[in-house]
Parts: sequence; C-alpha cells; structure tokens
Amino acid sequence: MRIAIVAESFLPLMNGVTHSILRVLEHLQERGDEVMVIAPSTSDTDVTSVEKGAYVHRLPSVPLARYTNVRVALGGVNRVKRILADFAPDVVHLASPFVLGWRAVQAAHQLGIPTVAIYQTEVPGYAGRYGVPFLENWAWNRVDNIHLLATRTLVPSTFALNQLRGRGILRVDMWRRGVDTARFNPAKRSTAWRSSVAPEGQRIIGYVGRLAVEKQVEDLAVLADVPNTKLVIVGDGPQREALQSALPQAHFTGFLGGEALAEAVAGFDLFVHPGEFETFCQTIQEAMASGVPVVATGRGGPLDLVENSRTGWLYEPGNLSQLRDYVQDLMGDDAKRRAFATAATASVQGRTWPVLSAELVRHYNDVISGVPSEATGHSELTSSKGPSS
Repeated sequence: MRIAIVAESFLPLMNGVTHSILRVLEHLQERGDEVMVIAPSTSDTDVTSVEKGAYVHRLPSVPLARYTNVRVALGGVNRVKRILADFAPDVVHLASPFVLGWRAVQAAHQLGIPTVAIYQTEVPGYAGRYGVPFLENWAWNRVDNIHLLATRTLVPSTFALNQLRGRGILRVDMWRRGVDTARFNPAKRSTAWRSSVAPEGQRIIGYVGRLAVEKQVEDLAVLADVPNTKLVIVGDGPQREALQSALPQAHFTGFLGGEALAEAVAGFDLFVHPGEFETFCQTIQEAMASGVPVVATGRGGPLDLVENSRTGWLYEPGNLSQLRDYVQDLMGDDAKRRAFATAATASVQGRTWPVLSAELVRHYNDVISGVPSEATGHSELTSSKGPSS
C-alpha cells in the first residue's frame, strides 16, 4: 500500500514519537510498501531525504521557544493537501498530531483519504508544567478536533483509552508499543559500566528520558541520600543544566543510543520514572526487558506496565515520600529486587515491534476498507465526521 506518515517530530530529534516511527518504517520497508514521511525541516545538514526506504518531505519550520531542538512546521492546510494529493496515499498515519497533524487530518479529510491518528503525547497536560495553564483548555479542544476528524485513533494504554472516550472520542482502539528484547536484555549488564558510574560499588538507581520540564526529573532529589545508592540520569534536554544543579550527587551520562543505552539500562538495579504525563512510557518497558524492576508514578501508561508488588511499585502522583519509601523497599532487599526483576522481564516477552507493526498494518487495512473500530458500529463510522475546519 501507499502510506503517508505525518510526523509532528522526526530525525534528528530522537524521542518516543521518532522511535516508534522508525520501527514502523522498518516493518513497512520489509513489506515493500511505498512510504512518504512529512516532517518539519531541520538545521542539521547530516539528515538524508530517505530514511528506511521512505522519502522524507521536509516542511519549513521554526524552533520551539525554550526547546530549540523541537521544531514546528509552518504552512497551512492547502500546502499539506497538495503534498498528499501528489503522493496519493491509501492511508495517512498521523504520528502524535497537534500542529502539523491538525493540518494533515483536515487535508486528508478534504481529499477523502482515511486517517489513523496515534495519540502518543498528552500535550494539554504539559501546559501547567510549562507555566501556561490557561492554554490547557485550548490544547484539549485541538486534541478533540483532531481525533474526532480522524477515521481511527490508536492509543497505547488503558488510561489514554478512557481519557479520550471520556471526551466523546469513540473511534478509538488500543495499539501498544513494541520492545526489542534482543537489544534490551539482562545479558547486557556490564560490571565495567557499573564501576564507571558508581565506583564505590553502590546500587544504581537509573532514569532514562528527555531532560525536560514535563518529565519531573527534579522529583528524584528525594532519593539523594538513600543509603548505598547512586542516581544515574541518562538523557539530555533543555533542563540538563538546572537538573545538574538540583541533583549534584547524580551522575549524568548525556544522551545514549544503541548498545550504549542497552548496556546502561541493564546496568541499573532499579529504574525510576517520576513523569505524570506518559501515555505509555517506552523506557519503562525497556527497563523491564533488561531485568530491572520499576518505581513509577501511578498515572497514565505506567498503570498498564507496572504490576504493584510483582514487577515494581506505583506511587501516588505527587507523593514523593511514597516514591522514596518504595525505592528504599527494593534497594534494601536484594532477594525481593531480584524476584521483581525476573517477573519484569517475563512480563514483556512477546511484545516485539514486528508483532505490533503487523497489528498497525491491520488497522491501516481496516480504515481503507471501511471496517469500523472495535468501539463503534458501522453507522457511527460513516456518520461521525467531526469538525471540517
């Protein structure tokens, strides 16, 4: 089939959205599909116009204020409409749509091309964290309009499913995320790496992710004096300098990818994730595949991934004393931590990207053929058109 993927963000920026797109592109390339990616332009001269067999059409863009490596595409609906009309895709895949995705869903709707929208980022929830809570209602209106107009929306977690259905968006199905269990594996644990970041032999508490306001990494300051532990922060972002000041005893590795990331994650004794706005949280799944138990906030995607008292602990959002208690519980009991680690690894087996990508292709075929979402009847699929502008 011919597939247009409209990416709100893409290479060279590596985040959860980009990672998912790359895994999907690998699958589509193996199938022999014709794929075009529409994405914001970049100032990086090393990026290519072809990525994993897909032509990448770059739209002029500007950097986002206070987060300059994120770029926002310029232009209106008609520009996207012309690109889609020229390519004539069978389906348009909207990757975490918000700005460019809003234009694309309107363009596809006007052209009569079915759309699959991937709800991956809780943008409205970021408003309060970035000090602009008055924009939250506007942002939710944008999210509503996009997903009401899309032919089908796919969400990665039960929390996100209930969140959108509660807002009256009914054409919603579950599509989780895959994990590379060959890459993220307990066998990647390295004594040498552990010694390099914790030379005194401490147990390692690790975090992996963007160093951005919405990730709430500063909450990990409550773990600074947990006995015989070393906090290791993997990742980069606009908050790095501030976090290094707030967490002076932590070791910051910067961005890691490939085997270096796999080695680091497998080297943790415990993975922590304090962010409250994760629709899924891929790094939790990668930690579990690596044989590392998890302590995470009890909201959003982690609710599906972490099983209390078996693979980790979920703490009440904002309750940092509970976060500390759960970390101490596992860091102070080697036998319990090993049991949680074994259960964590077992819990993610079978969630491979080829399996999940094949499931995505079935959703493509459904919307092309007019098959209704599992959540709706045929009459709702054909009559619920959403806003037109």
